[in-house]
Amino acid sequence: MNMNREFYEKLCGCTAPERVKEQEPMARHTTFRVGGPADYFVSPSDSEEIKKLTELCKKEGVQYYIVGNGSNLLVSDDGYRGVIIAIGREMSGIEVRGEQIRAQAGALMSQIAAAALENELAGFEFASGIPGTIGGAAVMNAGAYGGEMKDVIVQVTALDRDGNTIVLSQDELEFGYRTSAVMKRGCIVLEACIRLEKGSREEILMKMEDFKQRRITKQPLEYPSAGSTFKRPEGYFAGKLIQDAGLRGFTVGGAQVSEKHSGFVINKGGATAEDVNRLMQEVSDRVYRAFGVRLEPEVRRIGEFRDRRDER
Repeated sequence: MNMNREFYEKLCGCTAPERVKEQEPMARHTTFRVGGPADYFVSPSDSEEIKKLTELCKKEGVQYYIVGNGSNLLVSDDGYRGVIIAIGREMSGIEVRGEQIRAQAGALMSQIAAAALENELAGFEFASGIPGTIGGAAVMNAGAYGGEMKDVIVQVTALDRDGNTIVLSQDELEFGYRTSAVMKRGCIVLEACIRLEKGSREEILMKMEDFKQRRITKQPLEYPSAGSTFKRPEGYFAGKLIQDAGLRGFTVGGAQVSEKHSGFVINKGGATAEDVNRLMQEVSDRVYRAFGVRLEPEVRRIGEFRDRRDER
């Protein structure tokens, strides 16, 4: 469909006009700080607006993509042809009831960790430094320091592909390594409920501080990145494979394999999405040639990218 004023007006009919942006640079909305403009960038305020927006896109034949904090996303330099639906601060409510925390999909993991600390609830410390929203974390079963979302999530409310609101229990979520039933079924997380346990504020804070210091010491937090760039291959560690392949500090344009932690690809300064993409492909190829192990990206790519392998 030809993107036009009429479609823009229809988007504004689904939410407040000030929540609809045209030609919005995605570099502003990804932790890599790269990416061209999205045709439309919309920030809905509730689940009904999300439903209206997705139904409109389907009806008009316009592609759409759901984002949270953009912490696991690489957007093409050409941008995204369609509608980015950003579930963020407009849908970030957090409610604590006893040992359960109910959070809207746009709530940041750090905000939920702070609420858990304030209410002396233990078990979410591992997630306190994950730079994403709980919606995104639930989709990919995010984890760190031995903890994963599957350990704490008891229920997720989501929109299915047909626009129906569904509730998935822990068993129905089918959590696996960086995957879930939500991802496989193409659902949109609206809300998640986590169950923690009563703990000591001092001990919770101590654990959070310990994890924070470990991240500061071992991870290149001073540079834009998407965290761990590759999934962990079974029986291996991606960062060690990359380092053992001699790729620590390897650079393509402004993108670099971090010298501090080889599992991270960073924007050293002025990187393009294509720099990051080419570097990821080269790293994957070289590790495969060296060890026979194919690294798969944990980062999700949207928009048009060139694949060097297609050019051979």
